[in-house]
Amino acid sequence: MTVATLNALLPVILLIALGHVLKRFGVLNEAFWPQAERISYFVLLPSLFFHGLATAKIGDLPAGRLALVLIASTLAVGLVVVVLRPLTRIDGAAFTSVFQGAIRFNNYIGLMLVSGLLGTPGVAYAAICNAALVPLVNVLAVLVFARHGDIRLSPLHVLRQSLTNPLILSCLGGLAWHSSGLGLPIGVAPALKALGGASLPLGLLCVGAALRFSGLSQWTALIAVASLFKLALLPVATFFVARAFALPATPTTVALLYQALPTASSAYILARQLGGDAPLMAGITAAQTVLAAATLPVALGLMA
Repeated sequence: MTVATLNALLPVILLIALGHVLKRFGVLNEAFWPQAERISYFVLLPSLFFHGLATAKIGDLPAGRLALVLIASTLAVGLVVVVLRPLTRIDGAAFTSVFQGAIRFNNYIGLMLVSGLLGTPGVAYAAICNAALVPLVNVLAVLVFARHGDIRLSPLHVLRQSLTNPLILSCLGGLAWHSSGLGLPIGVAPALKALGGASLPLGLLCVGAALRFSGLSQWTALIAVASLFKLALLPVATFFVARAFALPATPTTVALLYQALPTASSAYILARQLGGDAPLMAGITAAQTVLAAATLPVALGLMA
């Protein structure tokens, strides 16, 4: 498992590093990166999830138990973070970044890794993980912003954030199409597959371009707290919840992988929009992306 993980992780690291180099040295126009992130988020990644779920043999997968394991472990760790907040003395906007750093995950890294480990079936597993986790982490994050962020949010805003998320909509749409028993029309399936395939390299390049390493030293303690929850406690909690639900080995590996992923770069955008500590969020994202190269194999080693 360790060798397979490292083999799957290497292209992820190389693509992220390439994106960072391209951005740092201005190889591409500055305006390229926001547009690349936008098309990845609104078109390419939803195409991948819709196609993966619409064409998957979901009946062969323990989708319900996998989703329950992910939801239960995330809720448990999120609750621990909130309960321990008074002890950490992290208040206000900084806490929103630590909370996001403790529960959010990077879709692109997860997709690349699970595809590298499992091949084509990995896309269906990844889509199930996203269908379970994307609504949950978004709702939890927005609720924390509503309580601790500099901008006060209404319940309607929380609901709208969830109902208009393109990843959630594509997962629901793929599941609905699959349930209908209809095959995808001629030409549509390969088009969606091609669009989805483009999401992985472009998404990882955008991850690298979004990394910001300046000023990390001033947030060492906060980065350590968020990373401890995300890269250590959450995978361990997931392992024990998976055992409690008697989840088979392969979906347990997928669950561990997704829960051990570093925080998504989109967390920075959310922090900037909803009154969080955006610079701290950028630091947490950058640090966790680097740390995950070492912690991911350890987390998956729980299955050894």
